[in-house]
Amino acid sequence: MSGILALHHLDGRPVDPTDVQDMASLLQRRGPDGTGLWHEGPVGLGHTLLATTPKLAFERQPVVDNASGCAITADVRLDNRDELLATLDLEDRATDSGDAWLILAAYLKWGEACVERLLGDFAFALWDGRARTLFCARDHFGMRPLYYHHTPWQLLAVGSEPRAILVLEQIPYRINEGRIADALVGELESIDLTSTFFEGVYRLPPAHVLVATPEGVDIRRYWTLEAGDELRLPSTDAYAEAFLEVFTEAVRCRLRGAGRVGSMLSGGMDSGAVVAVARELLAEAGAGPLPTFSAIGPDPSACIETRTIHAALTMDGLEPHLVSHDRLEELQPELLDASLAVGEPFDAHMTLLRAVYLLGHRRGIKVMLDGVAGDVVLSEGSHLVRLLRSGRWATAVREAVGQNRFWGGGYPAWRELYRGGRSALAPNAVRRAYHRWLRRRRTQRRLQRALRESWIDPGFAERIGLAERLQSTDRYRSIELLPHYGAERARAIVHPNLVVGRERYDRVAAALAVEPRDPFLDRRIVELCVALPGDQKLAGGWPKAVL
Repeated sequence: MSGILALHHLDGRPVDPTDVQDMASLLQRRGPDGTGLWHEGPVGLGHTLLATTPKLAFERQPVVDNASGCAITADVRLDNRDELLATLDLEDRATDSGDAWLILAAYLKWGEACVERLLGDFAFALWDGRARTLFCARDHFGMRPLYYHHTPWQLLAVGSEPRAILVLEQIPYRINEGRIADALVGELESIDLTSTFFEGVYRLPPAHVLVATPEGVDIRRYWTLEAGDELRLPSTDAYAEAFLEVFTEAVRCRLRGAGRVGSMLSGGMDSGAVVAVARELLAEAGAGPLPTFSAIGPDPSACIETRTIHAALTMDGLEPHLVSHDRLEELQPELLDASLAVGEPFDAHMTLLRAVYLLGHRRGIKVMLDGVAGDVVLSEGSHLVRLLRSGRWATAVREAVGQNRFWGGGYPAWRELYRGGRSALAPNAVRRAYHRWLRRRRTQRRLQRALRESWIDPGFAERIGLAERLQSTDRYRSIELLPHYGAERARAIVHPNLVVGRERYDRVAAALAVEPRDPFLDRRIVELCVALPGDQKLAGGWPKAVL
């Protein structure tokens, strides 16, 4: 992940170059491969480079178009470069054009609508000197971070991390006490898509743009994950082939690197699938082996994940790197330094993940693939409930029994059928009434549990409105069974839970100059998975059946 920053004096005052330099200095760890600064009149842009694609190694940012007076700084990997170059009639620039330059060219052609044509992971700030407008955007699922502060009629500051904004003297450094409570009560990490630990500093939500003019700041959504018609194919094999085709392309796009690309390899299906496809693509290109990075336990007989990792490592074309949780001293002192310099309190316990990224960093890896979003993108959701509601009881029983078998007895079939039947038979009106009653009852219980299990003082809890914060998370709960299965899955995928998880991975990785990439959050994969029928998510008790 490179670091980007923008400073716009909305009142027209010239930007002090020292301010831009100070902001960039706080992003050096994110982008240690070079720093670029640009300022003109009331605006300044900056970029700290982590050279993770071939073009980034040669593209000097910020990129400036002298003819139009436009300039851009971007943390970006575009996956539809060829399509954009062809549409813009710029195919002769394929070899010498970077992704930031390509976004700028798209903006000059389509204006703010350019963001609707971008595919990949990105966050950028683009200054339009003609319209005196700063245009910022964040990718569809929040793989690249973007923070901002706005003082009406005075300034807008944008950066890849809050620290790059708070370094400015004119921006007050005040702790957001509500977010402190969120950190102490685990379920509140995903309370929203905007708040940070600092008052007046906000996250730009995924799939949103920010447009700043001297008159004010406008934030709007540019893309929504919509559920179309359910995908109907003739066989299970046909679904698997369709998935593999799109998934392979998603992995291929994320293998585009300026050096060797590595991958996490856990004991699960998600990172295992990424590794299986990536090693084949590298072998076809004559570019293997694929470096893999895994956290294991010292005794495989006591840890099924450790055993599964060792089994996965029997695949050809891999270069394994292992870190055992009983031998973390081998990664000192860097691991201790990184652990003490956590980006947010939410990251404090991510020691093994931090160790994996550190091991990759030591091996010269700047890009690390993972499968973090697989559990969400391929979750079966209400499939069992829908089987019962549609009268397919025999199938529902088979799935419940198979699910219990798959999880080793952890999901008793009678319990899953009882819960599913209760949800299937209850009309939505009854569900809404029950939810209102349960909400009042549950809020007080949740508050008491939070006070009992966390370090929160009752007076502090009352001052920051902890009960209201707990209650506000109910807006993300599924009250009604949506008529369309795909719409339900789309709503689950864009839940803040997934976004805050990806933001955590970004903070931990960026502190060690590593860029995470997740093929399961390729927009093409997500749209395909939303269209899959339930029996491709749960079949014979197997979760993520198509995978």
